[in-house]
Order: sequence, then structure tokens, then C-alpha cells
Amino acid sequence: MYKPQLWISHSSISLFQSCPRAYFLSKIYKDPRSQKKIQIISPALSLGLAVHDVLESLSILPTHERFIHPLREKFETVWKTVSGKLGGFTDPADEQFMKERGLAMLQRVEQHPGPLAQKAVKIQETIPHFTISESDSIVLCGKIDWLLYREDIDAVEVIDFKTSKHEEKEDSLQLPIYTLLTTYTQSRKVVGVKYWYLERDDEPLAMPLPDLAESLEKVMRAGKQMKLAKQLEKFDCPQGEQGCMFCRPYEEILKGKGECVRETTREKVYILPEVTSRPNFDEVIL
Repeated sequence: MYKPQLWISHSSISLFQSCPRAYFLSKIYKDPRSQKKIQIISPALSLGLAVHDVLESLSILPTHERFIHPLREKFETVWKTVSGKLGGFTDPADEQFMKERGLAMLQRVEQHPGPLAQKAVKIQETIPHFTISESDSIVLCGKIDWLLYREDIDAVEVIDFKTSKHEEKEDSLQLPIYTLLTTYTQSRKVVGVKYWYLERDDEPLAMPLPDLAESLEKVMRAGKQMKLAKQLEKFDCPQGEQGCMFCRPYEEILKGKGECVRETTREKVYILPEVTSRPNFDEVIL
């Protein structure tokens, strides 16, 4: 008998663990009129998307071609897609502030390219994924920023770019998930995992290599909790009806307080001008 698949990722697991209600409104709920999902764009998310887009585009180029053209040129082109309300910006000064942060990050990379000047492995799938539980029909997926090819030992290192000033928590499942995805979607062994905090560090920061069995167990446990919540249709905010910082913005959209700035065949993208202020610019970590 066919069982609907549940696709999970680091972002969806993290959101579910923070607030099941926010997970439901972001990943499952559809507007009854348009039958489209609702998404919220913010300055922090736009900054992360733009910088990631520029850096990830380098991995498909031969090493000697990656820095022929200034990264600023690519960034200027990408930034047009998130400029103004499309990126959650309602104040030109705030947008310029974030844009300059992005340019500074890319300038740092140009001055200290490190692993980005070396060979990289590119997984062919647009979104790498594999089934972690046939019986529960749970699929793990995720987009990996950079796979450094260690030619000396025919292995890879996972590098995740960080555009936020905040460090990833020690118990984060991000690197364990990326290690699993890299292991099961390409043939080479993973020998290292690193975060690159682009706003402060000239090189990636090495982290402990996750244990595969332990990582799979943690992800499986989270996936089954999400599966059960979906079966029971029970997605409660841990702070009750008053909501929390994760679900409250979506509730505001449902109340009609947001502004739709973009619409695709699958979703409607909103901004909440009253909550996109500079103190909150680092809430999203990619």
C-alpha cells in the first residue's frame, strides 16, 4: 500500500522542534482560496540567499576561472532579485546596510579564497536526498553549500557558509544531516565538516566529524515525531494560543496583516513591514 512520503531537512526539523505550529504553517498549510503555501521573506534571509547564490555558483567552474571576475559583479546581479520589498526591505537605508554586509563577506572570500580555490565535488541532484525509513516513508533532503575535494585521499569535506553573526548551536543537526546526505548521495568518504562564518573568519572552522549511526538515529527520531504529528494533525505552539516568535509572524499573515510581494505556482511570499527592523536582521541562519 502506498504511503505518502514525508520529506524532512535540517530547516524543517529545526522549525518543528522550535514550534510545531510554525512548521505546519510554513511547510504544510495552504491558503484555502489559492491552494498555495505561505512564505515570509526577511532581510536576513535575503542576505543569506544572495551570498550563498554567488558562492555556490563558483563550484561549477574550473578552479582557474572562479575569481576571474569580481564577485561583486555577480552579487550586484543577484541582489536585484531581492531588492526592495522582494527581499523584505521597506527602508532603503536598511537595504544598503545589508547589501554592504554581503559585499564585505564576498570581499573576504576573494582575499582569502582557501577551499574555494581548490577542486570541489558537485552532487548532480538539485536537492540531494535519500530515504532514511522505507517503512515510515521518510526522505531526508538538503542543499549542501560546498564539498571540498581532497584529491590526496579521494575524499570530501563538507563546508557550510554562515552569513549570520550567531554561531550554530552545539546540538544542531545541520552538520550531522549534511554528513549523512553527502555519504549517501555520492561515493566518496566524508573526512571533515566545517562552518565558515563569512563575516568574521578568513577560513572555515573545523568541527567534530559526526558519527553516522548516531546522526541517523537522531534524524530518524525527529522524522518519526514529525510523521506522528502529521498523522494526528496536532501542531501546537509550545507557548499556547499567545504564540511564539516562530509562529506569530505566520499568524499575522493569516489575519491579513502581511503584504504579498511575489507569487509562484506553489506559494505566495509575504513581508511584514512592522517586524523587519534592523535588530532582527540576524534571526535567519543559513
